[in-house]
Amino acid sequence: MQDIFNRIQRLIISLQYLTFYKIINFLRLGFAYLLSYSGIVKLNGLKPGFISIETANYCNLNCPECPVGQREPGTLDRLRFDLDLYKKTIDELKPTLQHVILYFQGEPLLNRQLPEFIDYAHKAGVYTSTSTNAQLLYEATAKELVLSGLDKLIISADGSTQETYETYRVGGQLEKALDGIRHVVRWKKELKSATPLIELQFIVLKTNEHQMYEMKQLAKALKVDRLTFKTAQLYNYEDGNKLLTTKRKYARYQLLNDGKYHLKAKQPNRCWRLWNGAVVNAKGDVLPCCFDKESEFSFGNINEKSFAEAWHSKKASGFRGKILQNRKQFEICRNCTSR
Repeated sequence: MQDIFNRIQRLIISLQYLTFYKIINFLRLGFAYLLSYSGIVKLNGLKPGFISIETANYCNLNCPECPVGQREPGTLDRLRFDLDLYKKTIDELKPTLQHVILYFQGEPLLNRQLPEFIDYAHKAGVYTSTSTNAQLLYEATAKELVLSGLDKLIISADGSTQETYETYRVGGQLEKALDGIRHVVRWKKELKSATPLIELQFIVLKTNEHQMYEMKQLAKALKVDRLTFKTAQLYNYEDGNKLLTTKRKYARYQLLNDGKYHLKAKQPNRCWRLWNGAVVNAKGDVLPCCFDKESEFSFGNINEKSFAEAWHSKKASGFRGKILQNRKQFEICRNCTSR
């Protein structure tokens, strides 16, 4: 009964974020997207429905398919997103912004100001979410996140035993992640809060696919709101990969007659994400999407110009136009399932 009440309460909270201007902006974005098929790619002063902000560009784990986790020590300048710059960006976008996603590549909890980031967006009437490996999700941090008004918390745990978990979450402790979940569940109950929605995320790999049932049982025991089985994005997959799952439903790739693995999903020459959102990395670069891991296609930097100036720049318009012509010309698009 309490779970049903919490769901209704979260739905009401989500609806409260909607405003007339946000709805109109979203509809206009959709119309502009439809017009793009006719060769009209300009967004005519519109603003995105969502943005992803990278609160920290480094991580405490070394996951094998993560560019940040696999970087050599000392090759990356460790950066945290500037809180004042963040506030300026939220102030610029809040009339039409629906959702701010507080993660990109690094571990968000490595930025100790994360609750302040969430609180500021929450008070500005913007839906907030973040994703973490939960290694730093201590009890005090859990309380701060609940109090901040965070709407959705994704916690990654790709195994029901430490042996399986650490094959991908290299350097992590499964029990720390599970304790993090317990802390958030406890503080939600203690503070009588329906949020954040807790989503336990499990990337399906060959090394952990045998534990999917156990993960369902564990999710029930932990009282999370949702368990998501996610397909794995792999960088070297054409000739096979030891992490490729045998579960067809959760396989992103399929073996074809040429003896190579290919993306299962079709890739039409369009991408709604480019019209509806953007990523801002820890340096302030406005990127087309979360697949631009190396910031190859920056539209501009918000330390030097407004977000709108970057998002509507010639670089941005040119990139969107090229996507409509031939999406696969970009390496970052060849492994993407978005449409």
